[in-house]
Amino acid sequence: MLYRDLASQEAIDRAYDPMRGRDPAALLEDWRARSAASRQRHRVTLDLPYGPTLAECLDLFHAEGMGEESAEGREEGKPAPCHLFFHGGYWRSLSHKEFSFVVDGLVAAGISVAVVNYALCPAVAFGEVVRQARAALAWVHRNAGALGVDPHQLSVSGHSAGGHLCAMLLATDWEGTYGLPHDLIRGALCVSGLYDLGPFPWSWLQPKLQLTGRDVSDYSPVRQPCRVPSAVRLVAGGEESSEFARQMQAYAEHLRGQGVSVEPTLLEGDDHFSILDHYRPNGRIGDWITAFHP
Repeated sequence: MLYRDLASQEAIDRAYDPMRGRDPAALLEDWRARSAASRQRHRVTLDLPYGPTLAECLDLFHAEGMGEESAEGREEGKPAPCHLFFHGGYWRSLSHKEFSFVVDGLVAAGISVAVVNYALCPAVAFGEVVRQARAALAWVHRNAGALGVDPHQLSVSGHSAGGHLCAMLLATDWEGTYGLPHDLIRGALCVSGLYDLGPFPWSWLQPKLQLTGRDVSDYSPVRQPCRVPSAVRLVAGGEESSEFARQMQAYAEHLRGQGVSVEPTLLEGDDHFSILDHYRPNGRIGDWITAFHP
């Protein structure tokens, strides 16, 4: 067997194929149209650099009802909670621009949202993608005052590969490595995340990801301790491949074994992509994120 009970690359590829029954071109066209509308609808500061490379940038959507923005990007009055969203694409495709639509319900609830971009494999090594996700959160925390957000009210979520990156944020030694509070994440929500990288060196993704054995060990959340005392929610779709639900449950058990309170939820009727519709106003994911910021 190459991975668990999967004996061939073909079996692994089928088990981790999120596009079953989907038209990728139509899906992307819909996301791009909805995201363009969200950027028009909300007050947003585009492509803020959080690191030295062009890929290291984020779009900050400002919470509604938090006052007017100054020329420096500051908010008047009370700073808003801030949520960071990390997009999917199997670490090798897409950008933050396709996912602006996830902000609609959150900004209406008074939460600013940073939609984070990062470099893609194989242009960068897999570990660099993880480093950039960590750098984005560290940058928002350190620059909270200038951004008009509350550094004590930061939460994160991500979809697919982005869910994996959020789990790696929970595995980060924020004090020892960054000199930041160990509890800087109030809540983390991983949507259809990938927590064990074990199958991917045997998959069609390997020429892009170029994962080493050390990468699988260092960057699989199920093989790393949780170092952040955060509220954690895990979500997968009932219409996804069963491997997504299995990985969710395995990660939940890993967290519970460390005393972490975690709530895994299988959303029946949703596939790998329709699950993102729960970010809409009054959607379940939006409500869960809002609950991180009472």
